[in-house]
Amino acid sequence: MDDKTGNFGVDAAAAMKAGGERIAGQSSALGVTMIDQAQANAQEAFAAMRAAAQAKDLSEVMQIQGDYLRAQGKRSMDQARQIGELIMSFGRAAVTPPPRREE
Repeated sequence: MDDKTGNFGVDAAAAMKAGGERIAGQSSALGVTMIDQAQANAQEAFAAMRAAAQAKDLSEVMQIQGDYLRAQGKRSMDQARQIGELIMSFGRAAVTPPPRREE
């Protein structure tokens, strides 16, 4: 067994470890982003319910519901785009080879 063959195993193990660390970090970022989005959605829903409960008449309730639904639709699209961008960055990171070690 020569140096190159021995180093290949060490290099492969290091690359696998680095890949695992990248995946763990990315998974954490995705989870935190999803929790943040769920929290924002819940806060907006409760604000709309509170406003509807304080409405003076049915037309005001309908206006509040319509505004909420429009805002939620936009928020959902923005959130889906944000998650998609995170997943794409994970994919790019997964196929980017780690830097080579100096021999």
